Amino acid sequence: MVDNLQSELDLVEARLRQAADVEYPLVGDFLSAIVASGGKRLRPMLLLLAARSFTYDVPTLVPAAAGIELLHTASLVHDDTIDHALFRRGQPTLNSAFSSEAVILLGDFLFAQSAILATETMNPRVVRVFATTLGEITDGVLREIFSGHRTDQTRQDYEMRIYGKTASLFAGAAEMGAIIGGAPEHAIEAIRSFGTDYGMAFQIVDDVLDFSSTSETTGKPVGADLRQGTITLPTMYFLADSDGSATATLVRRIADGEAVPEDEVDEVTSLISSSDAIDRAMEVASTYIETARARLDVIPDDAVRDELHALTDLALSRLY
Repeated sequence: MVDNLQSELDLVEARLRQAADVEYPLVGDFLSAIVASGGKRLRPMLLLLAARSFTYDVPTLVPAAAGIELLHTASLVHDDTIDHALFRRGQPTLNSAFSSEAVILLGDFLFAQSAILATETMNPRVVRVFATTLGEITDGVLREIFSGHRTDQTRQDYEMRIYGKTASLFAGAAEMGAIIGGAPEHAIEAIRSFGTDYGMAFQIVDDVLDFSSTSETTGKPVGADLRQGTITLPTMYFLADSDGSATATLVRRIADGEAVPEDEVDEVTSLISSSDAIDRAMEVASTYIETARARLDVIPDDAVRDELHALTDLALSRLY
């Protein structure tokens, strides 16, 4: 799949490197390393594929794709500051080398650069989607700060939070690509919904991986979200099944930020990892993927539809 988009993704990479090229000593090296370690570029791929069956205007699509990826990168920089994270994907974060004040400003710089890239499309509707996405990301982060630790949150609370933090970027990328491609309105709506469903599944799988992967794989301790007091879908299911037990009480103490001995935290994360809460959360992710795939009837090109199907497979296959 990537080979079919490689020339366009190479252009996206060049624009990302250009945006991260700053003259401040040491900062430029860190920014370049962070941009270079950006993973599989799923959001740019989604944006490009959303347009591919329609008008495939590469000069307009490339800055849009780079802009949505840089928006994602900027949000991660701010996340690392909030979480006091020193590493991401095995690479040192800006937070490991600079003051929080400087890192926040550097994140703001990347947000501004991403917006500049979006405006290069010269399409007001695309810029509006971009701005809306930025607002939704901020809403998701605020929800996590103010209510992500609550053990009484509902499934709707959780889904609104992960929509903002993660799915909104996939939805925005898909919609921007469809708009630039000149897709009909019903197709734009369906393609955006595909991005939303895909992004929801992607984050739920991430939340499962937080419990099911080793620290060597993720670069984070197992159960890192819970250790920071964030309640995700697997923990919600586990709490519902063990309500009233000593273990459930311990989970609530961890979420409330109480000082809990490390061995007790390890035991709780192990119990969640081996519970059926993991399978139940994966069932939700799989349902989102099935719904996403059902929306692809609006894609007239069979090859592109197959590539989008492959993208959804990738979301689930990260577990295996």
